[in-house]
Amino acid sequence: MTVASRNTESAQPALTGTLRDCTAQGRGLSRMQEGDIALVDSPDMTRRQAEALLARKPKAVVNLAQFSTGAMPNYGPHLLADANVTMFEAIGTDTATRDKLRDGKKASISADGTITVGKKQAATAQLVKRADLDTTFTEAQQHLVEQMEAYFGNTIEFVHAEAPLLIDGLGVPDLGDAMLERKVLVVSPGSETRERLKGIKNFIREFTPVIVGVGQAADTLVEMGYEPDYIVGDPTGIASTSLRSGARVILPAETDGFAPGLERIQDLGVGAMTFPAATESPTDLAILLAVFHDPDMIITVGEAVELDQIFADPDSTQPEALLTRMKAGRKLVDSTVIEQLYAVPSNGGVAWAWAILGILVAFATIVVVVGLYGAGDFSENLINTWNSIALSVQSLFE
Repeated sequence: MTVASRNTESAQPALTGTLRDCTAQGRGLSRMQEGDIALVDSPDMTRRQAEALLARKPKAVVNLAQFSTGAMPNYGPHLLADANVTMFEAIGTDTATRDKLRDGKKASISADGTITVGKKQAATAQLVKRADLDTTFTEAQQHLVEQMEAYFGNTIEFVHAEAPLLIDGLGVPDLGDAMLERKVLVVSPGSETRERLKGIKNFIREFTPVIVGVGQAADTLVEMGYEPDYIVGDPTGIASTSLRSGARVILPAETDGFAPGLERIQDLGVGAMTFPAATESPTDLAILLAVFHDPDMIITVGEAVELDQIFADPDSTQPEALLTRMKAGRKLVDSTVIEQLYAVPSNGGVAWAWAILGILVAFATIVVVVGLYGAGDFSENLINTWNSIALSVQSLFE
């Protein structure tokens, strides 16, 4: 594919304008006006990101990262170049530099990329030239083709080796009907595991899913007060308390049957089953374990598998991870989706609802107290109290 080219390499000697912070830390895009300078943090800027900027008609776009790293052929910077928007990049993301580039401040950028905010030099960036964009794009296209050929070549090899597992579940441990038509929560270790679990605590309380702890995520579950039903992973790195928590332990095993960590299980006197497969990922095994026991939903807590990630770094996502999730199909849901469904918006509507409920409760309490206070029955006490209030109000007007 050939990208339309137009020469836009000439940069003004000194671009000046209001700096608008459009990074994840700022919301300057909504306040941007024509002629402002946009500050972004967009490595390999996408077409949609560029279109959002172009709608605001910026004079220049300054990127903390690189518009094109060469990891994938991205079209965003070409759209900006076609619109004659001057681009600067590779400032860096250190805190000291970010603090100087404040939203709403007057800034100027010299031809050599020196950025001045107010009267002080804030950062130095590199001018982006159209010729460099075209070269990087062409190289990235070729690099992507080579990477994908290798990636899907490995995918074919995995399918050839593990077709019985992927098609018929050969080798999957038998769990009976423990997961049949139930929701299964597969929790993998990660930097956001605790936060994601907190976000879906109401879901867990409501549906009581079958919980599968993957590797050290089993320790996280136990520490947070949850009891995993199954633990999948090498027990060497899992705490003894977790392994003895009552969960059924499933050990990933090599195709010849050898299971690393079996000695630890035997020393602890904990029973375990083995799951022989070519994949080394216990998360993939946990998902397949659920798939072949007919749950109605599989919720994953952990790193998602995304096509952009595979494009950028094929080595970060093994072919079996992609195939496993394709096997799970429509039953597989990321925990962030569930978290959004259970999020309660903090808006005025909810506040008014609680206020009205409070008024109704207070009114009901008053009625009960008044009805029970007096010598007569409940109705007579209410009537007498009402008459007394009416006479008091009438006397005020007289």
